[in-house]
Amino acid sequence: MTLAIPDEMHLRMKKHSEIKWTEIARVAFASKLKELEAEKKEWQKAGLRHALENWDEANELINY
Repeated sequence: MTLAIPDEMHLRMKKHSEIKWTEIARVAFASKLKELEAEKKEWQKAGLRHALENWDEANELINY
């Protein structure tokens, strides 16, 4: 994977060669994925709750 970052940011990052920037990116990606997956689960739960609370509407959609 290749990331495009602004030149000015790259210059600032180069001043901190002790930092493993790929690890920072990996952690950020993992964190965002975890957040998105949790959001998806909440949407699924909300959809299921809605379907159970409004069974007639849900059944109508299923049979449509």
